[in-house]
Formats: sequence, structure tokens, C-alpha cells
Amino acid sequence: MSTFSDTVPDGAPDSAFDQGATAAQSVLAPTRPFYWSVRRELWEHRAFYLGPLIAGGVVLFGLVLSVINVSHHLHGAWQDKMRGAGELLAIPYGVAAFAILATAIIVGVFYCLGALHNERRDRSLLFWKSLPVSDLTTVLAKAAMPLVVLPVVTFAIILATQMVMVVLNTLALVLHGMDPAMTFTAVPWGRMTLVLAYGLVAVSLWWAPVYAWLLLVSAWAKRAPFLWAVLPPLALCLVEKIAFDTGNLWSVITYRLGGAFEAAFSYPQKGDEVAHDVLPHIDLGGFLATPGLWSGLVFAVACIAGAVWFRRNREPI
Repeated sequence: MSTFSDTVPDGAPDSAFDQGATAAQSVLAPTRPFYWSVRRELWEHRAFYLGPLIAGGVVLFGLVLSVINVSHHLHGAWQDKMRGAGELLAIPYGVAAFAILATAIIVGVFYCLGALHNERRDRSLLFWKSLPVSDLTTVLAKAAMPLVVLPVVTFAIILATQMVMVVLNTLALVLHGMDPAMTFTAVPWGRMTLVLAYGLVAVSLWWAPVYAWLLLVSAWAKRAPFLWAVLPPLALCLVEKIAFDTGNLWSVITYRLGGAFEAAFSYPQKGDEVAHDVLPHIDLGGFLATPGLWSGLVFAVACIAGAVWFRRNREPI
């Protein structure tokens, strides 16, 4: 008489669930080094959130000092025209967003300058290279910090700062006997949030070649990466000016540093019906059709590839 065995062969999964879990682990395993590399960068570089937070705190402190004077102006604007009051109300939120964004860009610049140079200078490179993490994964994780992580953190901090500003403005309106609903009805919150998210993505893509260039210099330079990142382009601009009396390279550099919003948004002209609108208009098609965007991304890929090569072959300083 035959019997059925309840035993499972050694090494075989116990159930279909275990088989699915094993398959999922095999798929996720290649991404885990990248995930933990990004988390390590966040642990080691608190400036990614402290810098924008400090900028937001400064903006809120200034708002508290000026809220009485601003509320008087709003009272007159509301009596004249609600649209004028809404425009006046929206301006401080835009100023706060710009201040926090500028701080985040500065944090990203100095992070990239030291991202690969500091680990060679303090010789921690030897330890990190002993871990089962490739140079490509490490460099990509460092590049993801200013390109992906920093915009997300900045977006959250800007929204939090603006929410506190809403509370302060509402209290100011109540204290001056005005309708507190003005803060919510006169300001286009949905469009402001959409413009903010789109602007952060556009700035991240536009600044990608700048961050990648700084990473390349950080991986190559033995000392003073800031000078090596800045002086050669300036020297080339000077040579071009002396030799050809032109400033094409300087125009390219300034356009790269300050042309993100010009490429990503369209602004009302004077005399247009919407000239009173303080928010720019999203121009996604124009942004994607800008040659400078794609040439910059190609340059960024080349710089990141160079940074990977230098990290693989450079020794500690």
C-alpha cells in the first residue's frame, strides 16, 4: 500500500507565495545598493533639508515682521478689486518659493563639488570601495541627490512654508476686520502648486549639466574643486573675448545658469489681457523643444560617465 509523503525536498519553496517572494527579491536585489546609497547620502548630508528649512524660516520671520503693513495694503486692494488683492496676496508665496529654491540650488552645487572629492581626501574611499557597490551605482546615487531628492525635499518644504504663511495671513486679515476667506479665494492655489512642481522639475533638468560637471570635477581634482570648476570656463570666455571679440561662450554659460524659467514658461507681454497675472504660464511643449535642454542632458550624461571612470581609477589624495 502506497502512502503520500508530507515532506518537502530541501531547498524547494514551501508555497507559491514563497516562490513569488523569491522572484520579487531577485528583481529588487539590483536596486537595493542604489537605494541604500541614496539613503547614505541623506544621512551624511543634512544640508539637503536643513538649508531649505532655514531659508523657509527666514522667510517666515520676515513675514511676521511685515504682516501688519502688508495687511493694510491688502485692505485697500480688496476695496478696489478682488483680483488686485489676489495678486498682492500671491506675491509673498512666490518670493518664499524662489528664496527656498535658490538656497536648494546652492546646497546642490556645494554638495556636488564635495561628493566625490571629500571621500578621496579623507580616504573613506577605500572603505566604500570594499563594499559590494559598483562605481556606477555610487555616482548615480550622488547624481540623484541634486537631480531627484533635492527637488522633492524642496517641494515639500515650500508647501509647508506656504501653509504657515496662510495661517499668518489669515490671522492678519482677522485682526484687521477683513474676510479671512480672501486668502483661499483670491489666490489660485491649484495653479500655484502646479507651477511650483513643474518649475522644480524644469530647473532640475536644466541644471543637470551643471551638477554633472561639478561631479566630474569633484572626481578628478586633487584639491580646490571649486576653482577647477569655475576658472577654466571663465578662462575660455576670456580667451574668446581677446581672440575673437565675441562672448558666445559667456552667453551659453549665463543662459544655462539663468535660463530655466525662460525656457520652461511663457510670460505675458505688457498690454495683454492677462498682463495682471503674476504667475507664469507653463510651456511644456516649448521647453521640450528647446535644443539647450537636450544638449545639456547629453553633456550631463558624458560628465557622469567621466565621473564614474575617475572614481574607478583615482586613488585617495
